[in-house]
Amino acid sequence: METKSNEKTTGLVQIALLVAIILILAFTPLGYIKTLGLEITLIVIPVTIGAIILGPVGGAILGGVFGVTSFIQCFGMSVFGATLLSINPLGTFIVTIIPRILMGWLTGLIFVALRKTNMNKNVAIALANLAGPLLNTIFFMSGLILFFYQTDYIQSFVEYFGTNNILSFVIAFVGINGLVEAAACFVIGTAISKALDVYQEKPKK
Repeated sequence: METKSNEKTTGLVQIALLVAIILILAFTPLGYIKTLGLEITLIVIPVTIGAIILGPVGGAILGGVFGVTSFIQCFGMSVFGATLLSINPLGTFIVTIIPRILMGWLTGLIFVALRKTNMNKNVAIALANLAGPLLNTIFFMSGLILFFYQTDYIQSFVEYFGTNNILSFVIAFVGINGLVEAAACFVIGTAISKALDVYQEKPKK
């Protein structure tokens, strides 16, 4: 009973720390790299780490926090987000929050599934850290296409990039941003996740 109580307390402390990190990244210049289109975000890193260390539910909670901060960004902190909000507030709410919850939850499920295959734990951690940012980009872009592709604002990007279908637009719009985001999470997230995992596996004195 005491062990379970200690584990629950440890889990709550870990999720609180990761929430604090998400908030710091979200509301300081540390969390976003501004570009013409999608902003490169490093906030996906603590969400992915949480999904691996705390499981799918922890990942979903942290993804929800990430999503809420993304929605708040739309109130004057992000030009792109503010424009989407002015076009379709409900669509903006869905696009900023639901994909992040799904990303955190599914990243946790992916890690659990990989571990069930008897895959080396370090490899599973690395793959989950790659899955997180990829899922974030896929879900966000899917929502953006669903709610905003036909709007004049997004069509201005379509014209700028000279694309003639949705797939080519997504590739052009995400471009190097998605690769940088995925690479950052893969390198930084994998290193931190492994370190936390080693710490948790140490016998408690």
